[in-house]
Amino acid sequence: MNIVSKSAVTACLVSSSFLSACTHTIKIEPSDKPILINLNINITQDVRVRLDKSVDDLLSKNEDIF
Repeated sequence: MNIVSKSAVTACLVSSSFLSACTHTIKIEPSDKPILINLNINITQDVRVRLDKSVDDLLSKNEDIF
């Protein structure tokens, strides 16, 4: 091996050892406070009934059907 390849191998080993030492730690901890969900819901309903003219006439003539 020549000097360039030895120094390249050495640089790779040194840099990999430095990078392996820099590991990240992630911690997940539950909150002490309860979760509050505030929902303001407004529900409206609109019902439309459309009758044909013939059905409307039939119902007006025979009011005692129902």
